[in-house]
Amino acid sequence: MASSGHETTAVAVAMAQSGSDRSSELKAFDDTKAGVKGLVDAGITKVPRIFIHPNDDCRLAPPNTRFTFPTIDLEAIAEGPKRRKKVVEEVRDASESWGFFNVINHGVPESDLRETLRGVGKFFEQDVESKKAWYTRDNSKRTLYNSNFDLYSSLAANWRDTMIAFMAPHPPKPDELPEICRDILIKYSDQVMALGRMLLEVFSEAMGLEQNHLIDMDLGKGLAILCHYYPPCPQPEQTLGTGKHTDKDFFTVLLQDQIGGLQVLHQNLWVDVPPTPGALVINIGELLQVSRQNNSNQTCKRLNSCMY
Repeated sequence: MASSGHETTAVAVAMAQSGSDRSSELKAFDDTKAGVKGLVDAGITKVPRIFIHPNDDCRLAPPNTRFTFPTIDLEAIAEGPKRRKKVVEEVRDASESWGFFNVINHGVPESDLRETLRGVGKFFEQDVESKKAWYTRDNSKRTLYNSNFDLYSSLAANWRDTMIAFMAPHPPKPDELPEICRDILIKYSDQVMALGRMLLEVFSEAMGLEQNHLIDMDLGKGLAILCHYYPPCPQPEQTLGTGKHTDKDFFTVLLQDQIGGLQVLHQNLWVDVPPTPGALVINIGELLQVSRQNNSNQTCKRLNSCMY
């Protein structure tokens, strides 16, 4: 990327100077429109201080700790009322005890999962000039590419670049999506929307509601795809790809590549979620708190945290 090499190298040097103020460093980085990938391509050898995360007292699960991350086979939903009831119970239990679970036989072919990851990777691995046309912090755009949506407000930036495509309820026009991954994003969106409707039915039943309760509330109409790219880091102990957080949505369907890195908070320990070929991870968001009523008419609620 010769066209941007000098620009990002200059930014890296400026960030290392102790006299620079943080706001200037953030703006200098943002103005390159090259993202974290641009820093890596420029040959940076130290993590700029805007990316350095303070020491955290996160308790990692000890190496010998054995947790079985829930995996639910959705194929059984169509195998009669008895099998469907079992899936509903598994979803309820996993949502209450973990707030996360894998789904398999979810209707998205494994070949399309691979092609989705491949297409998104191609977008981020383009030359900087090709990506700059999409770089923006204007949330009215149907597709946004930038590094850290909260770059100017977070305590420390994350070591990642992101593309966001708002796919529903109003599908983008073809020219509002990058050509290099347009077709697979449209295809994957349709598949995830179908999966989402299925899960909304199951969540409704898990809460003791009518099957279409959540769908009738129009909760299955919106879809945003967030595509994160984590370039190699010269000092991984200094930063994070994604800090600990909760998802501020109804639920998230997460497709991991085989490198992994996802951790979830379970029993006050951060637990690795190893990638499972062909599986998708479901994360219960802040807007959905799956609950089971007991005889005292109280509910069991859970707020879920994860990080990369």
